[in-house]
Parts: sequence; C-alpha cells; structure tokens
Amino acid sequence: QVQLIESGGGLAQAGGSLKLSCAASGRTFSTYSMGWFRQAPGKEREFVAAINWNGGSTVYVDSVKGRFTISRDNAKKTVYLQMNNLKPEDTAVYSCAQSRFSLTIYLRDISKYDYWGQGTQVTVSS
Repeated sequence: QVQLIESGGGLAQAGGSLKLSCAASGRTFSTYSMGWFRQAPGKEREFVAAINWNGGSTVYVDSVKGRFTISRDNAKKTVYLQMNNLKPEDTAVYSCAQSRFSLTIYLRDISKYDYWGQGTQVTVSS
C-alpha cells in the first residue's frame, strides 16, 4: 500500500517562501514520477508541477514558472516543492501524487496519477 504524506504547509506573506515535502512509502519510489496539485476553495484541483522518476525532467503550470521548483531525493523517498515569491492566489490545499507515467506530456493530467496524499494547507496573505 502506497502512502504519501505532505508537510510544510502554513501561513506566509505575499513575497515569502514555503517548502513542501511529500514522504512516500510502499512501492519503489525511484521508479515513479511525482506531481504536486492544488485545490483552492470552490475551484477544481489543478496541476502545479511534476518530476519524472530520476529528476531529469520537470514540468510546471505557467502561473508558477520561475517561482516554484520541484525536486526529489530518491534515497529519502521524498519529493519537494520550493515555493518562492508567493502570491495570495497560491492559497490552496496542496497534494502530492504518484504516477506510473514517465513522460512529462502525461504528467499534467490528473487521471495519470494513482496514489494521492491528504494534502497540506498553504495560505498566503497580502
């Protein structure tokens, strides 16, 4: 059974930074791609960023490019999301997810992920 546990959320001011972590257990972490999604109140869950199995390929939604960085440490079975220059519109519950797909063209698609964490709240004040 795969478990994904997020941490690192909280309250930040606009322009500030937070770093999210997602610790995985279960199947071999290093062979799966990982993604971060977010869901704001009253909105659909949206793709934020994804990274392939070895960290060689990453993909981001346009609204976070240049501000967020996804990375992974396969030895620690953890994926990270460094969020800089936060904006109030980044406020959401952030969830990590695991995918069997390795090509980044698939990793924006929520249906390509088969395991999800519970999420961590990120709130950015103006």
